[in-house]
Amino acid sequence: MTQKNFPPLPGTLSSTGQALDPVAVSGLNSKLNWLRAGILGANDGIVSISALLLGVIATNASTSTVLLSGVAATIAGAVSMALGEFVSVSAQRDNEHKVMEQEYNELLHAPGEERAEIAGILENYGMSTATAYRAAIEIGRNDPFRAHLQIEYGIDPHDLTSPLHAAVSSAASFLLGALLPLLTVFLIPDLSRVAGAIAVTAVTLLALAITGYISARIGGTSPVKSVLRLTIGGILGLALTFGAGYAFGAVA
Repeated sequence: MTQKNFPPLPGTLSSTGQALDPVAVSGLNSKLNWLRAGILGANDGIVSISALLLGVIATNASTSTVLLSGVAATIAGAVSMALGEFVSVSAQRDNEHKVMEQEYNELLHAPGEERAEIAGILENYGMSTATAYRAAIEIGRNDPFRAHLQIEYGIDPHDLTSPLHAAVSSAASFLLGALLPLLTVFLIPDLSRVAGAIAVTAVTLLALAITGYISARIGGTSPVKSVLRLTIGGILGLALTFGAGYAFGAVA
């Protein structure tokens, strides 16, 4: 999906946004959000595929059946994640383009109203009326298009998310997470039902603890709480699927 380019507004310095370096921190925030999304995708792959493998292992199925089920679920999960992310980000991108075009036209045809709108927003942040108005004027001298989009909508026209990149990232993170339990079954074949379940569970909980610690470090929160949340949730999910597989296997 191509990015629509907007020419510099009359009377402004440029449309590069280079003079708005203080707001360039949005680029760092964007990268952190991508990292968080990648960790979430990996967690999805870890938990969903581990749970499925445990459910199949509980039926006393052969190793080949367990692996085939896991591979099929991994492919389906990665495709589903990619399609869902592509559709979601595409819709978001379309909306952002619509907002950008609307804001550009408003700045072009009614700059005074837009300046007053920015001043009002800055007042809500605690600035005095006079200071807010002066700040709005200063913003209008440099790159008002980018500044207005960031202040009013939280959109950086130079850092829009690519639907294709989001889809590939989502699928890749899911695949990486799913590989851990799959490799456990592949590298340790011919295990009994109990031994197989223990091996998959151990690898899953270790992986969840690692991703929980990383996400906590990124977010600046307590690693202990994050790790406990993920591992306890993982234990519950794995126990439920193993129990369901065991019950259905006994009936069959």
